[in-house]
Amino acid sequence: MIRFIKQLLGLGPKTDYATLVKNGAVIVDVRSKGEYAGGHIKGSINIPLDQLSASVAKLKDKNKPVITCCASGMRSASAKGLLKSQGYTEVYNGGGWYGLQAKL
Repeated sequence: MIRFIKQLLGLGPKTDYATLVKNGAVIVDVRSKGEYAGGHIKGSINIPLDQLSASVAKLKDKNKPVITCCASGMRSASAKGLLKSQGYTEVYNGGGWYGLQAKL
């Protein structure tokens, strides 16, 4: 329970997103097509959250790291949960795309 609260508050171990990407992680931006067109992380793929369940096959390797992002971190958290429930083993919530981009 304490571990969960620490993770919720961002007090747990920090994720090195740059290393994950360098080692082949896929960045999935779950914002709408219009939001994505307005700016996104180079190399990310856009699968809007409402289409993720139907499009999960685009992420072929369930053991390859996946970083989800959106505008604020809410949709990306939902996307992380959805991917974990579909058997993806290494999924990270990168939060808002602009903040994530600064960490890469």
